[in-house]
Order: sequence, then C-alpha cells, then structure tokens
Amino acid sequence: MIVRSLKKRFVAVGALAVVAAIALTGCSGGSDSLSKQYGSGTTQNYISGDGAVTEVAADKRTDAVDFSATTSDGDTVSAKALRGKVVVLNFWYASCPPCRAEAKYLNKVQAEYADDDVQFIGVNVRDQKATAAAFERTFGVQYPTVLDADKGTMQLALSGQIAPNAVPATIVLDTKGRVAARVLGAVDGTSILETLVGDELDGGKAS
Repeated sequence: MIVRSLKKRFVAVGALAVVAAIALTGCSGGSDSLSKQYGSGTTQNYISGDGAVTEVAADKRTDAVDFSATTSDGDTVSAKALRGKVVVLNFWYASCPPCRAEAKYLNKVQAEYADDDVQFIGVNVRDQKATAAAFERTFGVQYPTVLDADKGTMQLALSGQIAPNAVPATIVLDTKGRVAARVLGAVDGTSILETLVGDELDGGKAS
C-alpha cells in the first residue's frame, strides 16, 4: 500500500487490513498514543492523523462494507440502499479541533456533488444527539449524521478494512460499496476530497 501526503498523489497497490481502533470507545482510543501526548505536554485527548491519504487500486479492493444505522433524524441509512453511489463517511466529534476546522471543506465538497450520485454521512464517535446537533447548526452541516458512540455500528463495519483509526478520518466508498480511499486526519482544503470523489464517480459511471 502506498500512502501519500496531501501534496502528492499515488495509487495504492494493496488493501490494508486493520481493525477499527476507535470502535465503541470514540476517538479517545489508543492509550499509548495519548500517553505520549501527555508526556510531551499536550492534553488534546484525541488521536489525530496527519492528513495522509491512502488509496486502494480498484482491482485490489476487498469486500463491500455492510452497515445499517439510524441517523440523528431517525432515518435509516444502509450500505445496500446506497449501492451505485459514492459514499463519503466522515468520522468526527464536536469538541475535536481538527473536526471543526475541516467542516467548511466537507460542506463545500458535499454541496458541489449534491446533484450527483454521492452521499455524505457524518459518523459521530463520541457525542449524544444534542451536542452533535449543536455542532451541525454552528457549522452548517447539511448531510445526515449517525450517532455511533453507543453501538459503534459504523466503526465496526470497517473492521478488517482501511479503518478510521484516528479522528477525524474520511473514508470514500466506491459505487460498489468498497473502500476506495481514506484521509487520516483533517481534510485541509477541498482539492483532495474533490479528486477522490470525482474519480470514483467517473469510475462508477464508466462501469
């Protein structure tokens, strides 16, 4: 697998099998990393990535991700119903500074593809409904959110895949429901996510 920075684009040659380290525990998972943060004088209480992007070549993608969850508005979102669409899963929680910083970029890309076969879904790994809703109002989030803190449904669905083992993390599923790419850390600008979504959308139409 090839991991690229936000300034360089490479295609991954294989899929990385990792278990979702933050499943059921929110983004405070990873005590060793947190211990290092405290030791170095920081108390951020989250495990953050560096914005690295991992892509999986189409012929190296594994099984489709399977999930069914209820959004904070009471609607059901499921992998089966979303087949044929590019799905963007953004893992976040309200008091995470990088999550707050990237919100405007996610909103812009979501709006850009609002008329296409693209579905954004927020996955809140820590908060309850009121806290998540306040964040969404503050930052103008227009796409649905799954509250995943209690059951970890969305996080567990990615076990054995390229998992969201940092917060924030953004995972792009192709039109067949397979993991196509992951941004580990905050989305810093719109260009990378636009490219990842656009590539899968064009690829889905071609197939």
